[in-house]
Amino acid sequence: MPTDNPSRRIAVIDLGSNTARLVLLSAEPGSTYRQIDEIREVVRLRKGMTDEGLAEDAVQRAFSTLSLFKRFCDSRRVDEILAVATSAVRDAANGPALIASVERDIGLSIKILPGEREAYYGVLGVLNEVPVEDGYVLDIGGGSAQVSEVCERRYDSEYEAIKKEVQRQIESVPKAKGKRPLAGLGGTIRNLATVEAERSNYPLNTLHGFSLSRKELVKTIRKLRRLPLARREHIPGLNRDRADIILPGAMVAREVMDRLGVKKMQVSEGGLREGLFHERFLSDQADPIVSDIRAFSVLNLARNYGYDQSHSEQVRHLAGRLFDQTMPLHGYGPEERVLLDAAALLHDLGMVIGYTSHHKHSQTLIEHSGLPGYTPRESALIALLTRYHRKGKPDTSEYRDLLNRGDTKRLTCLAALLRTAEYLERERNSIVADVKVTWDKKHLRISLVAEAHPSVEIWQAEQHAVPLLESVFNLTVVFDSLTPSGTPTQK
Repeated sequence: MPTDNPSRRIAVIDLGSNTARLVLLSAEPGSTYRQIDEIREVVRLRKGMTDEGLAEDAVQRAFSTLSLFKRFCDSRRVDEILAVATSAVRDAANGPALIASVERDIGLSIKILPGEREAYYGVLGVLNEVPVEDGYVLDIGGGSAQVSEVCERRYDSEYEAIKKEVQRQIESVPKAKGKRPLAGLGGTIRNLATVEAERSNYPLNTLHGFSLSRKELVKTIRKLRRLPLARREHIPGLNRDRADIILPGAMVAREVMDRLGVKKMQVSEGGLREGLFHERFLSDQADPIVSDIRAFSVLNLARNYGYDQSHSEQVRHLAGRLFDQTMPLHGYGPEERVLLDAAALLHDLGMVIGYTSHHKHSQTLIEHSGLPGYTPRESALIALLTRYHRKGKPDTSEYRDLLNRGDTKRLTCLAALLRTAEYLERERNSIVADVKVTWDKKHLRISLVAEAHPSVEIWQAEQHAVPLLESVFNLTVVFDSLTPSGTPTQK
């Protein structure tokens, strides 16, 4: 880790209308970050709220929760706290008084976000996870909803979508300008997505890249309408504390999708808290938005698990050279090349757990961490590529519902190339600088460019990579070695 960019612990606190949340992140600003803890507590600030403001018991719930949050931050030696309050406190006549008492008696400074700023941070959280160029972002919270427009990956404008009557308020959302994507954030949307994921036996452990379809959303709405509250609480995937408010939120989501003419909504794990964090994390940029979400998410995951940078980059280089030169044989293109690059950088993640079965651990870590910017299908393929970078016949059955026809063949080809590159870097010293691939009707010849004869690499590749490589190309694989000048090396 860079010594001039020390790791800092940053806590983000969001005092929402329904729930108060604290997220704790460890970050090296501008380089890498990871979430290391999280606390949530139901506060129901709008319960009993009148023109005079928040009810006394709601104020007490908020005060007690924030007191515990501050104590937690102190015990975890947090370097910086970013704390905000949203619609309930913003709308309450006594909201400022609550915030003042929290600062005076607890020592926790909280900013009340205007609606426009709340929408901005929500969009910022989404744009650092979901690759939306031009489209819309829907945020459904416990007491408000915002639809924001995104133009060229920039926050554009925000419209209030609901206060009392969903259908009347939805008229404030502009009609879609052609077919443009919709991304969704907030606890309501994530919970609706979790319900759908449970119903479909979704195989991944995060919602990064998950699409909430209108068809499945309608199924959820029908089920929610049919069940009394006591039975709603037992719907798989539904948070019990949202059972009484999930139906209106689901109706808003459906109405917005209809208004914008979209059949699915891409769900974002990131939102307001992540937006606040990224403003600080990327403070050296004019716009705190990651320019290439895919590249950053791969590097962020690799760095968090202490990857061997030189080895991984050399494997990526060799795998890419093998891919490019055999393209006339396998017929794959840029999309597959991106998956291969990502898997090459992440293939040894599991070493953080242990060498034995580290290929399986790598798959598990990707499954549980997720890869923002990639679709669930792409994440599954990357995870499987890391799983089969050492040995075994690639098998896609555990992700059957996520993958497309032809993906088993695609996975097998990419795994063969990655496995070959891994064993050509067996000594982790970059002895093989490059490869040159030629073929005829019977043979696939891989000439290794190296200063000295790479005996160990050829031995290991022939033993572990050749069988899969030959099954992919239906050719006999032959290795030889060349110096950079093109002359044969000596054994």
